[in-house]
Amino acid sequence: MLVSKPTQMPLAIAPRPHFLVFNLPGSMIENSMSARTKPEQSRAKVFLVDDHPLVREWLSQLIQREDDLTVCGEAEDTQEALTKIEETKPEIVIADISLKNTHGLELVKDLQVRMPSLPVLVLSMHDESLYAERVLRAGAKGYITKQEATKKILHAVRHVLSGQVYISEKMAARMVNKMVVGRADSQKSPIERLTDRELEVFQLIGKGQGTRRIAEELHLGVKTVESYRARIKEKLKLDDGTQLLQHAIQWVHSLQDR
Repeated sequence: MLVSKPTQMPLAIAPRPHFLVFNLPGSMIENSMSARTKPEQSRAKVFLVDDHPLVREWLSQLIQREDDLTVCGEAEDTQEALTKIEETKPEIVIADISLKNTHGLELVKDLQVRMPSLPVLVLSMHDESLYAERVLRAGAKGYITKQEATKKILHAVRHVLSGQVYISEKMAARMVNKMVVGRADSQKSPIERLTDRELEVFQLIGKGQGTRRIAEELHLGVKTVESYRARIKEKLKLDDGTQLLQHAIQWVHSLQDR
């Protein structure tokens, strides 16, 4: 009797997977990686100080779209700013000159004392010819007007973060010319001859605030404010309080119209 051998079934061999290898140029790989959003830790932290919520919102949206920058906090006045800045530890502060209950110059000076290595970029509607030198003397690292900020604020922020001082080309030329040629105090405009505090009082007078209210807002005595008023009248060659009020109101309105 013949016994047939069992038929040997062929082994099923899985097909070998095929891999496609691309030699990508280095630049393409770098661009692909840079297109991804950087982690929060590697983005420079920016703190915003402005008494107008819409301005803070505009700045925040503008900054948050950038891969290398992020907003870490906001404030509308000096006291709130000082508290939150100590908590959030930003790498740069963008601050307005006109703040709720105080003046931006005082914030710059306070930060210069408390955190001298923290750069401040001042953003303001006020004419840079009047305030740029004042904020730089107070310790700020840059000044940009809100009219200019629409196109150049991000450039200004990165410029200051790199350790440089930012002012407009026009203002830089003016300051260099002043250093080279020199200018006597008698050649300054009457407003330029006011000290920072006198200018602050003058601006509050122009906003319709009386002596007692100014004293409360600036944390000064009433007699001290009266002394400032007397010195302002003398420097601006004004005869009385009525002329001082009219002159201050006109000046404040002229700033708002620019």
